[in-house]
Amino acid sequence: MPLWHIYAPKGAYAPAEKERFAVAITDLYAKAGLPKFYVSVVFQELEPNMLYIGGKSADAFVRIWIDHIARRMEPAQYDWWMHKVCKVVNAFVEPKSFAWELHIDETPMPLWTIQGLRPPAGGSEIEQKWAAKNSATPYEGGTFAKST
Repeated sequence: MPLWHIYAPKGAYAPAEKERFAVAITDLYAKAGLPKFYVSVVFQELEPNMLYIGGKSADAFVRIWIDHIARRMEPAQYDWWMHKVCKVVNAFVEPKSFAWELHIDETPMPLWTIQGLRPPAGGSEIEQKWAAKNSATPYEGGTFAKST
């Protein structure tokens, strides 16, 4: 599951722009083999004077924090992936003349659950079923917590 936190100036993106941005991000991961419902994007609008860089207000700045959980990259993939990510981001910040930066954290997959289910192994038959249905469904050995 990638989770994108997009910190942007208030009003920087209209709802339709947010949706296009989220779709572009989702497509990036879907092309890499992840089920679309794994991808979450949160837009956090910042009022003026809420973000400071170097001690100065940065009101024309977009900061992106990405959590990767569903997959882990090998160091040899870093440049390839960053190029793809930056291409998507740049399409949404450059036309507005925003300065921007991003970083990616990788969380260990065993510390992730979807509705109390252990996500299946990447590319497995179960994950392919989840992708086709675009949602998580219970499977043998996949439950962490059951209702009592």
